[in-house]
Amino acid sequence: MLREIGPALGGLYDEMPTVVLGPVSRGSLVGALTAAALGVGFVEMRKDAEPAVDSDRWLRRTSGPDYLDRHVVFGFRRDLIRSGDRVLFTDDWVDTGATALTARALVEAAGARWIGAACIVDGLTEPRLRRELPVRALVDVRRL
Repeated sequence: MLREIGPALGGLYDEMPTVVLGPVSRGSLVGALTAAALGVGFVEMRKDAEPAVDSDRWLRRTSGPDYLDRHVVFGFRRDLIRSGDRVLFTDDWVDTGATALTARALVEAAGARWIGAACIVDGLTEPRLRRELPVRALVDVRRL
């Protein structure tokens, strides 16, 4: 079953990404599986990330409230996603959409193009985000 997750998430969109982006921790797992299945690069979106050295240039954004009502600072090294990249975001579960919205802001700040959010479970509390992001999932939370 685990080996089927990457191809399944990668197949939710017709457009082929050049990069898959996934938030630390479970998003990194499903993101790496998806990137491997598609044969493209993977970038981990880290929480509370700080540059490792002074020369590292990072893109960082603070999320809106997540499912625990936290505001989290996410980021990645600026050179990992470039202008012209097509980025597919992956995660295990989408609830408020805050992490995906933050990811989209980071992708746009990098000058790349956002394809959408591919998730295992769609538990969105704000249905309009399903269209705006857009979000596609393998399972709707109401079926669990």
